[in-house]
Amino acid sequence: MINSKNLAKLVGPSIIAITLPEALNVHIFDAQIASVVYLNGGLLFVAGLSIILAHNRWVRDWSVVITLVGWFGIIFGLLRLFFTELAMQGGRNNTTVIVSALIITAIGIYLTYKAYSREDENTV
Repeated sequence: MINSKNLAKLVGPSIIAITLPEALNVHIFDAQIASVVYLNGGLLFVAGLSIILAHNRWVRDWSVVITLVGWFGIIFGLLRLFFTELAMQGGRNNTTVIVSALIITAIGIYLTYKAYSREDENTV
């Protein structure tokens, strides 16, 4: 099974790099295109499924956050695939986009911190 720290080194910075610019450029969601929202759902689903296939660990430590990120990717990806119009409506609310992006960015920062910190060296 893949090492939690190594996977967090990939997932954490990726989450930050994707969601922080979304929070800073919230106006891009004003003119959403359904096919792009649908494509985003497909990519979220594949990314979430990839994480779960590599790291489906339900333990009482920080590494469960990686598993939760994978499951949320699957769930939100499927929601965007099957309910594209609803996802577009949610994206038109700037407050929702900013708050969601900042929460997800915080998760990315947490995973990045855990990935590069010296503690928990023996986490698998």
